[in-house]
Amino acid sequence: MQLDAFLRKMTPAIHQSLKTALELGKWPDGRPLTEQEREASLQAVIVYEHENLPESERVGFMPAKCQSKAEDTAESETTILRFKE
Repeated sequence: MQLDAFLRKMTPAIHQSLKTALELGKWPDGRPLTEQEREASLQAVIVYEHENLPESERVGFMPAKCQSKAEDTAESETTILRFKE
């Protein structure tokens, strides 16, 4: 089956099953994914998500600004310590 035909028939359940298979490296029945199956599944997941999900819900999404950076800047402010003698 060609990728375009597969994507037209792809449902959210199939999408989740492919994601799980990619994460575990094996199909639900326990058979390992071949390299060709892994590549085709990954391509299908990426295209499906691009066409059907908002950017923030796609695999690999990174927000424009990392929250840890905002916290780091507050901590990196200079603080003067004075010791009493």
